[in-house]
Amino acid sequence: MEEFSLSKINEKILSSSVFIEELRRGMKEVIIGQDSLIDKIFIAMLADGHILLEGVPGLAKTLTVNTLSNLINTKFQRIQFTPDMLPADLLGTLIYNQKTGEFDTRKGPIFSNIILADEINRSPAKVQSALLEAMQEKQITIGENTFNLENPFLVMATQNPIEQEGTYPLPEAQVDRFMFKLIVEYPDKESERSVLRQNTNALKTNSINSVINPKTIIEAQRTINQIYVDSKVEDYVLNLIFATREPEKNGLGDLENIIDCGASPRATINLIKAAKARAFIEKRGYITPEDIRYIGKDILRHRVILTYEAEAEELSSDDVIDRLFESIEVP
Repeated sequence: MEEFSLSKINEKILSSSVFIEELRRGMKEVIIGQDSLIDKIFIAMLADGHILLEGVPGLAKTLTVNTLSNLINTKFQRIQFTPDMLPADLLGTLIYNQKTGEFDTRKGPIFSNIILADEINRSPAKVQSALLEAMQEKQITIGENTFNLENPFLVMATQNPIEQEGTYPLPEAQVDRFMFKLIVEYPDKESERSVLRQNTNALKTNSINSVINPKTIIEAQRTINQIYVDSKVEDYVLNLIFATREPEKNGLGDLENIIDCGASPRATINLIKAAKARAFIEKRGYITPEDIRYIGKDILRHRVILTYEAEAEELSSDDVIDRLFESIEVP
C-alpha cells in the first residue's frame, strides 16, 4: 500500500472512530471494573464476530449487553436456555390462522440485533446447533420462508464452567464459530466497592440515551475492511497458527504431546479481523503484532485442544498459548 493511501485511511479512521469514546464513556457509567471485557465486546461487534463468555453468575453480563444495545439504539433479546427448550422457541414457528385458513410466521427472539444467549450449555445439542447455524449464515428458515437477520448482529453466549452439573458441553466444531472465548473474572475490591455504591442509587439502564445508531456500526465495519495488513504481520499470524498444528517443526517439541488439535483456518481469519477492529478503536489505519497479542489468547483459547497428558500435568490452553507467544518471533 502506498504512503498516500495509508495516510488517507488513517484520516478516515480518525474521523469515523469518534463514537468509540462515547460508547466507552456510556458503558463505564454503568459497568464498573470490566474495561477489558467492554473493549473486547466492541472489537467483536466491529469485526462482525460473536462471543462465548465463561464465568460464574452475577458478573453483570446481562447488564453489559443491555447497556450496549441501549447506547446503539438496537433491539436486544436475552434468551434463557433450558434443557426442555426446542429450536422453534429460538427461531420461531408457523401458527395456523383460523380466519384466513393459512399458516402465519411467528418470528422467535433470535430476530434482534444483540442477543444474550444465557447458559447455552444447559440446552440440548439441536438448540445449540440452531443458534450456531443462525450465527454463521445470518439467516433463518421457518417453513418455506427464509429471513435474513438484521445487521449488526452480535451473539454473546454465556456458559457455566464445565464442572457444574446439568450441562451439555458445546462440541469443539461448534465452539469454533465464536470469534472470542472470554473468561469473566471477579472485579477487584475497589471496583466492587463502586458497584456496591452505584447499586444503592438504583440506576436503570433504560435511563441511558443512545449515542449512535446501527448504521454507524455498519459504516465502521466497512472502514475496518480497508485497514492495512503488512505481510510481516501476516507471517507472524501464520507462524502462530502453524505452531499449534505442528509444534515440533516450529521449535516447540515440548508441546508435541500436549496439543491434540491445532487452530483452524477460521482462527487465522479471526485473528486478522479482530486485530483490524482493535486498530480501529486505537485510531490506527494499520495493524501491529501488539494487536495480535492483545486478542490472541481470546481467539485461540477454545481452538487449541489439549491432550489428556496436558490435563494430567494441569496445563490449560492459556498456558500453551502463552508459551506460543513467548516462542514465536515478533516482526
